[in-house]
Amino acid sequence: MILVDRDGQVVEGEGRRHAEYPLHTEVMAAREDVNSVVHTHAPEAVALGATGHPLRPISHEATLFVPPAMARFTQTGDLILTPELGRDVAAALGDRNALLLVNHGILTVGPDVATAVMTAVLLARACRIQLTAMSSGGWATWSDDAEALSKRGHCYPPELLAQAWAYLVRRLDA
Repeated sequence: MILVDRDGQVVEGEGRRHAEYPLHTEVMAAREDVNSVVHTHAPEAVALGATGHPLRPISHEATLFVPPAMARFTQTGDLILTPELGRDVAAALGDRNALLLVNHGILTVGPDVATAVMTAVLLARACRIQLTAMSSGGWATWSDDAEALSKRGHCYPPELLAQAWAYLVRRLDA
C-alpha cells in the first residue's frame, strides 16, 4: 500500500502509484466522511453493469446499496486517469457508499479501510447473486424499500462490517 498526495506524488510507501489515483484522491477530497476508497474490476459488477439492469435487493447483501437506486458512472468505461474524471466520479457517487463504473468496475467508500473493503466484497457478492438469478430466468420478487432498509439496519451496522473484516484478516493469518 502506498500513500499519494492529491497530485499523485508518492509520499509514503514503496512502489509505483496506480494510474487511476484520481479516482481515489478526488472522491476523498469531495467527501469529508471518506477515509478509504476501494476500486476493483469485480467481474460480477462489470457484467451486471453491462446489462443495464439495476441492482435489486434480492439478497441481504444488495440491501447495503439499494434503495435508493445504485449510483452508476456512465461517462466512460475507460480508466479514470484525470482529476476531472475523478471529480465526475465523485459527483456521480454523491453521498452513497458505492457506485458501478459501467463497463469498468466498482468504487466503494468508507470511514476506514475495513468498511470500504467489506462494502466492495458485499457489492461483488450482491451482483453475483443477482446475475445467478437472472441466468435462471430472472426473479419474481425482491424486498420492497421498507424491508430493504430494515435489513440494511440490522444486517450491516458498522460493528458487523468490522467483524467480517476481522474474519478476513484471520483467514489471511491462517
